[in-house]
Amino acid sequence: MANLTPNSSFSLTIRLEIPNRIGMLAVATQAIANSGGNFGQIDLIEQTNRVSIRDITVDASSVDHAETIVQAVKALPDLKVLDVYDRTFNIHRGGKISVNSRIPLNNVSDLAMAYTPGVGRICKAIAQNPEEVYNLTIKKNTVAVVTDGSAVLGLGNLGPEAALPVMEGKAMLFKEFAGIDAFPICLATQDTEEIIQAVKNIAPVFGGVNLEDIAAPRCFEIEARLREELDIPVFHDDQHGTAIVTLAALFNSLKLVNKPIEQVRIIINGAGAAGVAVARLLQKAGATKIWMCDSKGIISTSRTDLTEEKKEFAVKAQGTLAGGVQGADVFIGLSAPGVLTPEMVRSMAKDPIVFAMANPIPEIQPELIYNDVAIVATGRSDYPNQINNVLAFPGVFRGALDCRASVITNSMCLEAASAIASLVKPTDLDKEHIIPSVFDKRVAPAVAGAVQKAARTEGIARC
Repeated sequence: MANLTPNSSFSLTIRLEIPNRIGMLAVATQAIANSGGNFGQIDLIEQTNRVSIRDITVDASSVDHAETIVQAVKALPDLKVLDVYDRTFNIHRGGKISVNSRIPLNNVSDLAMAYTPGVGRICKAIAQNPEEVYNLTIKKNTVAVVTDGSAVLGLGNLGPEAALPVMEGKAMLFKEFAGIDAFPICLATQDTEEIIQAVKNIAPVFGGVNLEDIAAPRCFEIEARLREELDIPVFHDDQHGTAIVTLAALFNSLKLVNKPIEQVRIIINGAGAAGVAVARLLQKAGATKIWMCDSKGIISTSRTDLTEEKKEFAVKAQGTLAGGVQGADVFIGLSAPGVLTPEMVRSMAKDPIVFAMANPIPEIQPELIYNDVAIVATGRSDYPNQINNVLAFPGVFRGALDCRASVITNSMCLEAASAIASLVKPTDLDKEHIIPSVFDKRVAPAVAGAVQKAARTEGIARC
């Protein structure tokens, strides 16, 4: 497997004391370069006639690679490593989000209106007309980001405390990309009924619920039940956010290779929450030839170990992923590192499309197949064509909250995918540009507009 590209998720700052002589900084930078580090900023912290102190920021490809870089610098004579900062850990210290007041409290009058006794009038108004909670509280613009910590970021069952940094990050993305106030809720239970009841108990505060990192198959029942029992939108991002962005990328990829979605054969490796949701939305978009694989191979009608969700996509074919890939037009990976080989890719149909979305290491490194495919995409930010859920969920919730939709439907997801795809102009569409950047400010408004329109068409918008 090819080495991963150094990236900022493994970024460190090395503070060095360097003799103040010509060429000494170059000695340090050469050692870092020889170790495969990718340079960021170099800052002069302090300088005397004898020494200079500099901070050198370096991207590595892994924790082990970062340690190799540090040891290479420490081995240099005359240079002294004063400190090493892990930049990713540093930005998480103290948490990444906070709660701020929208109004100032400068005097007794402000306090009397914002809190007691004035707030009592607001409480009575809501008690008399519960719909006023949307006008007089944070509810209309607030989302609960809920997890049980059972499937954290592809890392497994790490528990609620270890899930909190991810949920904080999700709340940041809601705010930055859609102006939505989101709050992390990490539950100390992995019991389906307890999770459902906990979310129902906190629902009065929130205008929507984003379920996150809950393992399959439990996640399917939790989402289905909450959609039935709550009157606010519930969205499992690992399922539907992934499906929306995958479909958007596929729409544009198929334009490039001039293949209709109704005729291509698609193989999905990974039959968990994301895989099932992607398959369902692809069917909604017109795909008719979908084969799905799990760790035991093709999900075949001959197997007796299938969950209800897997049974939806069982086919008569049998065999391994290698056999299933042969002749396929599209590979969508939502599984594990290294399961797809160059030989398997070369057995696909002409102009194959490969979405290798396992994180942090994809099913196959793009470098290994770049010349063998029409398009390759990953979930990583250091390669072209990043398929990232942040293109979907902020806009989906923005649209749902703004029209007070009671539910998020397949039609809303389909329209969201179409909106994302449409932002790449035909003149800009190419092998390395099938989807807009996550920093494209048009994305969230476009998705929100599409979601609102679909909600109104379906008659589920309440304002």
